[in-house]
Amino acid sequence: MTTRRSLLAGFAGLAGLAAIPAGRALSQIINPTEAQPTLPTEKLVIVTHDGRKLDFTVEMAVGTDQQTVGLMFRKTVPDGTGMLFDWGTVRESNMWMRNTVSPLDMLFIDADGTIHHIAEHTVPQSLAVISSAGPVRATLEIAAGAAEKLDIRVGDKVQNRIFGKQG
Repeated sequence: MTTRRSLLAGFAGLAGLAAIPAGRALSQIINPTEAQPTLPTEKLVIVTHDGRKLDFTVEMAVGTDQQTVGLMFRKTVPDGTGMLFDWGTVRESNMWMRNTVSPLDMLFIDADGTIHHIAEHTVPQSLAVISSAGPVRATLEIAAGAAEKLDIRVGDKVQNRIFGKQG
């Protein structure tokens, strides 16, 4: 697995150890026991199949340590918010819900901002792999049920700077 929740994903070599932020132990990143502080946020817009523009404020998980912890231990994901995992390149995204106590919808997004796959109502605390079903540039986690409630579908477009389009 090459995602935030792969236990040793960024730490296979010494180069991964250099990514550990000051004041955090390796054990806290590999086996976290609490939610990480709020990450920097950016605007993200989803343009739906029927032309609606849905505004979100998302935390940007760009470093391995941020991606490893993700939304673990967060009790809720408020409407209109989420976490965007920028993989930095196109690749398979395999997620799980270990230590994630709030159910989520996961939107897997191609490099051009097209939603490639959606996993709805993921199961809290589950170790089951949730796959992007192909290479993607990013994964967006939002509150469970939001994709259905907002009628977000595969093929809808995501606007954010990482896709070359500002929201």
